Amino acid sequence: MAAPCRRMAGRSLLQFLSSFSRTSVSNSGFRQFSVCRGSRQAQHVEEIASSPWTLMAAVCLQRLPVISAETNPIEQQFREMMIQMELEKSMLSDHELRLLNDAERIRRMQAGEYDSDEEDDRRDQEIVLAQDLEDSWEQKLKGFQPAARVSDSEGDPSSVQRRLSDSLLLLVERPVGREKLWMLPQTEWQRGETLRETAERALGSLPAASGFKATFLGNTPCGVYKYKLPRAARTESSVGTKVFFFKAVLSDAGAPPATESPESSLLWVTKSELQRYVKPAYLMKVERFLLGF
Repeated sequence: MAAPCRRMAGRSLLQFLSSFSRTSVSNSGFRQFSVCRGSRQAQHVEEIASSPWTLMAAVCLQRLPVISAETNPIEQQFREMMIQMELEKSMLSDHELRLLNDAERIRRMQAGEYDSDEEDDRRDQEIVLAQDLEDSWEQKLKGFQPAARVSDSEGDPSSVQRRLSDSLLLLVERPVGREKLWMLPQTEWQRGETLRETAERALGSLPAASGFKATFLGNTPCGVYKYKLPRAARTESSVGTKVFFFKAVLSDAGAPPATESPESSLLWVTKSELQRYVKPAYLMKVERFLLGF
């Protein structure tokens, strides 16, 4: 340790200043590199803006299940087995202990072994047995009516309240050429915004979805779909379209709009229903990021 210290102390002032000058030059070079990188990014943006491909962003809006799905026979048997195991291995609850105490008190009263002095501290209070509690709970249970698992909008694909035990996906109808196609909500990218902001704008621009509140699951696209225009419609500045998909989860559907325009019609469909509405090539791209849907 002493040898390196002696070498540092023996360095001349001129050597120290020269090393400091080299450090300053390297830092200056680093700053110049940052400026160059910024210019390259600006150039990249210009290249995207002048690309013959039209950039669009779409949102894959998912409504999560509202209720649990129906159990199959195997799941029902497993559930009953787990309940039985828990019942056998668990400790007695306070209510079960109270039932045992009440039974013991009744047995002693019938056998003439009961001493009323044991209840001096409760003499001014009405003694409520555990069985009385169970009877009152039973009466409340009879008056309870669970909500229906099937909503009134089950057959209406435009309602977000259908298929409560399934995940639903939002589709909108848009004119493409001479025909109208069902697809995920999408809009064209504008200079100065990120692709996620474009996807958020695509959802917010739907009149029928004005009350929707969605939580986006990241800033990175989960998929991309590219298609070319017909040869007769292609130009040097317009070859086709690239659509970048972003995932989002519906957190609040809000109140339905008072009037609904036919141009902004929408559907809430399950994964199995997608093939009824979207084109096969489009469906193949969308299904890639619908894992666990």
